[in-house]
Amino acid sequence: MSHENIISIEHVSKRFPVGDGEFTALSDITIYFRRGEFAGVVGPSGSGKTTLLNIIGSLDTPTEGTAVVMGRNISNLSHKESARLRNMHLGFIFQVYNLLPVYTVFENVEFALILQHKSAAERKKAVMEALEWVGMAGMARKKPSKISGGEGQRVAIARAMVKRPDLVLADEPTANLDAKNAHAIIQTMKNLNRELHTTFLFSTHDEKVMSYLDRMVHLEDGKVAKDEFIKTKTTKP
Repeated sequence: MSHENIISIEHVSKRFPVGDGEFTALSDITIYFRRGEFAGVVGPSGSGKTTLLNIIGSLDTPTEGTAVVMGRNISNLSHKESARLRNMHLGFIFQVYNLLPVYTVFENVEFALILQHKSAAERKKAVMEALEWVGMAGMARKKPSKISGGEGQRVAIARAMVKRPDLVLADEPTANLDAKNAHAIIQTMKNLNRELHTTFLFSTHDEKVMSYLDRMVHLEDGKVAKDEFIKTKTTKP
């Protein structure tokens, strides 16, 4: 595993206007993630988990501080540059998987590769490989209305992985899965992490996900309460 930081968060705060005042979602956070990590940001609702992932994913910018992802300062990116960062290097898995209902499973996964201007042959090979990863190759021609919610989330994971991104951001990815499917999906992502050295960063409070993580960053009230490295059983202050 490379020791290069793929994410550098330095003194990041994020505030949102609320009425005549403001709400502080993140407060002076400094944290780094290295390439190849399988890590999670954990904590109760309102602790700032999703806000942090949104900033890392260039879907939002800090109010204060610096967020550098893949060597790019998020605050300095134009809309076009942010879109290119997401398209070329990041994969997203959300609790609501948002498959396009008029397209097949294959076409939903293929869409990211069309944006990358891949050839038809390249797209077919990559899509079928991604669907194999999540056990959905046999349903490639089905429409989203003909598959279950858990299967839809597996398709969403294939969609995130099909372009072999450097970094996958997963916000409560097992929320719509039963225990058996949840464990299978997380194990699949763990295998991809090992084989492809893809960095995975989860936002979760699911114990099933947490049991697979090599590192857990605990957020409380928008601050890092604990940074726990599971493999070594040590905790960084």
